[in-house]
Amino acid sequence: MRLQRPHANYDPLTRRDLDKRQISSYNPHMRRKSGHLLPIELGILEAAIRLRMEGVAQFYGFLVAKEIKEQREARLLTAHGTLYKALDRLQRLGMLESEWEDPIVAAQANRPRRRLYWVTAAGEAALVPAAETAPRPVAQPRRGLAPS
Repeated sequence: MRLQRPHANYDPLTRRDLDKRQISSYNPHMRRKSGHLLPIELGILEAAIRLRMEGVAQFYGFLVAKEIKEQREARLLTAHGTLYKALDRLQRLGMLESEWEDPIVAAQANRPRRRLYWVTAAGEAALVPAAETAPRPVAQPRRGLAPS
């Protein structure tokens, strides 16, 4: 007796078909407040501007992921699916622009071509109000000896 495999949209936990339109990562029209940036989008813009101030005019996905990791002192890099979806959203919002790297440069470095991104004026302008409204970390009291 041969078991039949369920189709791709079948959820074995609920034994029902999934509606991918209800999952935000499949929905290009994700609802959000106007002018509101997600934390990953803020992190990308902040890291990109920091890289530019260090002399790196254009960045690629893995470079910005490493920069975010270092900035937040995280143990893990941002997942590629999360990062590239956020880069795409920022580009559609006009906060980033991008182009493919010259294939000759990639061939000389013996690696695949990279998609190069840079922050637009709209991206810089969006970062200022977003940074002002972002929650700030609360100072934690020190443990140990009291100041004398």
